[in-house]
Amino acid sequence: MAKTKFRPLHDRVVVKRIDAEEKTKGGIIIPDSAKEKPSQGEVTAVGPGGRDEAGKLIPIDLKVGDRVLFGKWSGTEVKLDGEELLIMKESDIMGVLS
Repeated sequence: MAKTKFRPLHDRVVVKRIDAEEKTKGGIIIPDSAKEKPSQGEVTAVGPGGRDEAGKLIPIDLKVGDRVLFGKWSGTEVKLDGEELLIMKESDIMGVLS
C-alpha cells in the first residue's frame, strides 16, 4: 500500500509526538493511564506559510526534522497510514530544540 502524501496548507505544520519516558528518574515505572502526553515532537511536513494583510507570503520558520516544543492541548490529532500525528499552526509551537 502506498504511503499517503499530506501537504499542510497555509501556516500549518504536521508534528509527530515524541514518546514520553516510561520510567521516572528514580526508576519508578509509570502506568499508561498516568502518563501525560509529551509536548515535544518532530516536524514531518510544513505548509508554505501565511499571508499578511497585503497578501504577501510569510514563510514558516520551521523545517522537516526540527524537534519542537508545543502546548499540551495544541493541534488537531489525525491518523494517517496508522500513524498518529498532530496538525497545528506555526504559532502553537513554542520553539525548536537544538
